Amino acid sequence: MAAMAPKDSSHRATSGERWVTQVAALGQKEPRAVREPLSSQRIVDAGLRLVQQEGFDALTMRRIAAMLHATPGALYAHVQDKQELDDLMLGALCARVHLPVPDPDRWQAQATEVCAQLRDQYLEHPGIWRATLAAAPSTPDTMRIMEGLLAIFTAGGVPLKDAAWAIDAALQYIGAYSVTVLRRTPSGTPAAAEVIRDQITAQLAMLPADLFPITAAHAAELTSGDGHERFDFTLNLLFGGLPHLRRNDDDH
Repeated sequence: MAAMAPKDSSHRATSGERWVTQVAALGQKEPRAVREPLSSQRIVDAGLRLVQQEGFDALTMRRIAAMLHATPGALYAHVQDKQELDDLMLGALCARVHLPVPDPDRWQAQATEVCAQLRDQYLEHPGIWRATLAAAPSTPDTMRIMEGLLAIFTAGGVPLKDAAWAIDAALQYIGAYSVTVLRRTPSGTPAAAEVIRDQITAQLAMLPADLFPITAAHAAELTSGDGHERFDFTLNLLFGGLPHLRRNDDDH
């Protein structure tokens, strides 16, 4: 029987070192990732991201909890309910709106600019305007929009009641406008808006001329308007028709 070749001592040492290393690793735990604690601000930020990506219909406490790797019940320790979350989210958007120092000579333009900023926030977060239908503004950030617009109107000499009614109408119009624009331009691109407008124009032009003579003949004019021209037109019409402004015009 042939003698067995001696084992390589260097191989034994290498295997032994590897075994010791593996055993030592068993006693070591992977460091846990430090999670940022929940807060109302984190919940609101997550809600806004969700609405921005998927629309207001996708907003639920369960979805936000999943985004934050938490349980829905944990959210209620920071936000009372869905209604409060809606209010806080609207407040966060309103906080992004810049309110200018009221200028009596530019009150109408300033009011339109504030409304345009709010419009852009609604368009960036599809459907969130519907949250305003559930309750009146209740957070300081949402109330500051009303206060800021009142300051602009009254600086321009508009009676307080007329200012309040005009602001109410303008805020309702901003919401309705954002819904209409998003419905007409689901992709959110100017090119898509132009294609849809051309389709509507073509449809109107094909209407029976004996039944719809004006619409069929002037389809292109009826559907005209680039960007937010119609938005500006409507607000200028609304603000320009305020009673006090007409009296001032008559005095000059």
